[in-house]
Amino acid sequence: MTTMTHDTAVQRRLRSGLIFAVLSASSFGLSGPLARGLMNAGWSSASVVAVRVLLAAAVVMPIALTQLRGDWGLLRRNASLIAVYGLVAVGGTQLAYFNAVAHMEVGVALLIEYTAPIAVVGWLWLRHHQRPGSATVAGALLGITGLVLVIDLRAGMSTSWIGIAWALAAMVGAAGYFVLSAHGDGSLPGTVLAAGGLLIGGLGLLAAGAVGILPLHATTNPVVFEGFTVAWWIPVLALGTVTAALAYVSGIAATRRLGSRLASFVGLFEVLAALVFAWALLGEAPRAIQLLGGALILTGVILVRRGEPDDSPA
Repeated sequence: MTTMTHDTAVQRRLRSGLIFAVLSASSFGLSGPLARGLMNAGWSSASVVAVRVLLAAAVVMPIALTQLRGDWGLLRRNASLIAVYGLVAVGGTQLAYFNAVAHMEVGVALLIEYTAPIAVVGWLWLRHHQRPGSATVAGALLGITGLVLVIDLRAGMSTSWIGIAWALAAMVGAAGYFVLSAHGDGSLPGTVLAAGGLLIGGLGLLAAGAVGILPLHATTNPVVFEGFTVAWWIPVLALGTVTAALAYVSGIAATRRLGSRLASFVGLFEVLAALVFAWALLGEAPRAIQLLGGALILTGVILVRRGEPDDSPA
């Protein structure tokens, strides 16, 4: 009976974790097409992200304060985790990615950043001696191969060592997102970690803009999507509530249930979600090779799941 109860609890944790992970990846995937619409209307990319992150912090903060229940000692004990999460997983990743695409093609930068699951596997191996099994390795290879096909890199793309360095920094930040989301003993509510990290990350982006590292400018021009036009505040509101607040909170919940390794591979669905939303909002239909890549990513995630332990997140 004990084994059956334990197995049932594990399956429920896995099921809910996968639901949260897909929800988070889908929410993150919506951000690109929405941001593209705002940037076409005259917004700088840094302004889009700063407003998105700070609005998300404002949305999550009341929930976080309610869950905190005045336990400021808990906040102080986890202050370093929240600060690193905000500066590395939120602000640092965005800053590094924008600097990468300033020196190289978006597709190449994305490919490098989304090798983060490999970095997570390596970190767990080196830091926690969790050597990946054959299923995990096979799943990683399939997932990255699928990612290459989804991004559909073209021959002859030029790169730069500066761009590669920034893209690698973005990859480290993305890996840090999964590792830090799974960090701790579970006493710190995920909404508190998300709210604090979003606030610190957003303020960090504003600071980067204030010193000239990132350009900050916005407009109130209407935003045009495929077949319809909306007021500027509608995609801004969606970016803050759906693609940031919901995405980060559900992402933390997923990682705490699945572990950083499996959650990072499920997070590759963000690229597939971005394709679907780009098709719906921008009229950018996915190509056959991208659909094949999506199938490989799905297969890779399944293999990684088979290589994961059943009772403890990484």
